[in-house]
Amino acid sequence: MSGNVNICEVTEDVKQALKEFRFRKEKNTAALILKVDREKQQIIIDEQLEDTSIDSLQENLPSHQPRFVILSYKQEHRDGRVSYPLCFIFFTPRDSHAELQIMYAGSKLALQKEAEVSRAYEIRELEDLTEDWLLSKLGT
Repeated sequence: MSGNVNICEVTEDVKQALKEFRFRKEKNTAALILKVDREKQQIIIDEQLEDTSIDSLQENLPSHQPRFVILSYKQEHRDGRVSYPLCFIFFTPRDSHAELQIMYAGSKLALQKEAEVSRAYEIRELEDLTEDWLLSKLGT
């Protein structure tokens, strides 16, 4: 197994936050933003946004550093139904440090599995993270 990328540890705090986020009862859009602590090689909580919008989420992400986003999106369907799909968004800007990109890429699947989220999307440019983009991914 030598030569494999070091996978960053998902801390107990993050595991607990993921569990609480997955079972939250609020009826709005929310996001849990996670980042890699390079020194400790751990995934840690960067920010939690409640009652947010996709525009606000975009504003809260750094443009030159990768992030993991767990998003609970309030989706209003044409027939009047409302659903709350849980999405895993891997944001990795092209101009971020190669070492950071590798750490994030190596940790992505473990975190996605821990979060128990099947809808996973990758985005390279922050301006691409829009409501239209998300709706196209969710297949409205």
